Amino acid sequence: MRIAFRFKPVPFVATLLLVVLGIALGQWQDRRADEKVAVATELAGGSAAAPLVAGAAPIPLAQAQFRRVSATGTFVDWPLYLDNRPHDGRAGFYVLMPFRIQGTAMHVLVARGWLPRDAADRQRIAAYPTPQGPVTIEGVAKPTAGHVMQLGEAPALTAGAIVQNADVAQVAAASGLAMHPFVLEQTSADGSEGALLRDWPKPDLGVDKHRGYAFQWYALALTAFLFFIISGFRSGRKNHQ
Repeated sequence: MRIAFRFKPVPFVATLLLVVLGIALGQWQDRRADEKVAVATELAGGSAAAPLVAGAAPIPLAQAQFRRVSATGTFVDWPLYLDNRPHDGRAGFYVLMPFRIQGTAMHVLVARGWLPRDAADRQRIAAYPTPQGPVTIEGVAKPTAGHVMQLGEAPALTAGAIVQNADVAQVAAASGLAMHPFVLEQTSADGSEGALLRDWPKPDLGVDKHRGYAFQWYALALTAFLFFIISGFRSGRKNHQ
């Protein structure tokens, strides 16, 4: 018995486009997942490696990111407060402060910790201690202190400003301080632990999300192909009958 298949050009072209699109987008999501896996591997390797020591010479971001970094020096009284950084459901700020490397003119921008926001007065910053003399700190080098949606016009970067976002280059330009090209997410103690929390959020790399999206795109391509084949046979059987 001959099995009839009716070929229709328009459904074929539509199916071909869906299959190509589904496979292409599925592969793109797979590549994104592979990139996130590479970042996770880099994070694990950076945590296990001996800390870099920040000195007078800038450490390239590619060499420092996700590595532990230590520095000895003094904090510079030029703080910034990154707004919209909640912790355990409470509104608050990340406290950024330049740290001058001892015996040099080089600085590193330190994310010192999280500070709760005053519910009655958003502009009021709670007191927190800052070491006045030389101290050795350690943390993890990150490209930025995180980015949130900008609400309204960004205010000028000045000492004590409350801002949504600030990167190292902007802080260096506004303060006139030479800086390493990364933010040091502080993990060591410096006497401010009672006021500043250093429970830094773990990065959500989203590998499973990308794998899930890839599966959906591949499923779309397969569904479109099967629909074309089944429809062709059904149409061919009707014409044969």
